[in-house]
Amino acid sequence: MTDPSPTPGSEGSDAGVDVPPGEAVAGPATESATDPASQSAALVPPAATILVADEPATADALDRAGPSPDAADSMTSSAAKTSPRGKKGSGRVFLEWIVLIVVALGIAFLIKSFLFQAFYIPSESMTPTLQVGDRVLVNKLSYDLHEVNRGDIIVFEAPAAARSEGIDDLVKRAIGLPGDTVTGDDAGGVVVNGRRLSEPYLPKGTQSRFTDVPPGCDPPPGGAPGCVVPEGRLFMMGDNREASKDSRVFGPINENTIVGRVFVRIWPLSDLGLL
Repeated sequence: MTDPSPTPGSEGSDAGVDVPPGEAVAGPATESATDPASQSAALVPPAATILVADEPATADALDRAGPSPDAADSMTSSAAKTSPRGKKGSGRVFLEWIVLIVVALGIAFLIKSFLFQAFYIPSESMTPTLQVGDRVLVNKLSYDLHEVNRGDIIVFEAPAAARSEGIDDLVKRAIGLPGDTVTGDDAGGVVVNGRRLSEPYLPKGTQSRFTDVPPGCDPPPGGAPGCVVPEGRLFMMGDNREASKDSRVFGPINENTIVGRVFVRIWPLSDLGLL
């Protein structure tokens, strides 16, 4: 029995095909499944995807990414040139300081004019209570609230007879009140209305001498040296009785010349305290 003649293409895959030189074999390309180069090419995104990536970025994308460094520098420079915030801030601070200084000066003026005032002690007329160089604080409202008390240390305007260059005010102690009779005794003490005045602020043995009737005083009964203090006036004496130019010399002072009551020593700090 004779086998049929084979037909072209019916043989197995190992059968050869005669191809003229220089011509390609037509048929399915089986290399793409196993060729590495072909596999790499298959991983490249489609052309459409590449084109989408090259399109201009959307506003959302720009917001997420933020401005580029060059753009940020440009924006900062532009804002610094156009924003007046820095100048306004400096001007506001300057204005606040001006207001603060004006308010502080106003408060200081009110305090000095109506409440308290500091004074410097230039002489020895109040030793040992007050020393030269001490600084004291005077309450200007004291005698708007109550009457003068005997023994108060008071700053008052210097009478014409006691005024000297650079000294417009004096500081002394109130000894005689309006209507009092002030004289001295043989032991050198002060007698007020017939009774010796207790003065614990004076060193023991202090001599308070009266030699005559001071100007502006009514004479005491019997013609003794001293003063009957007129209404509206005060008889003032320094604690350093033997070296104080006081009402024994220039007479009683007018109450309306009182500056205020000395109530505290503020300097030196070692002697800080109430008086």
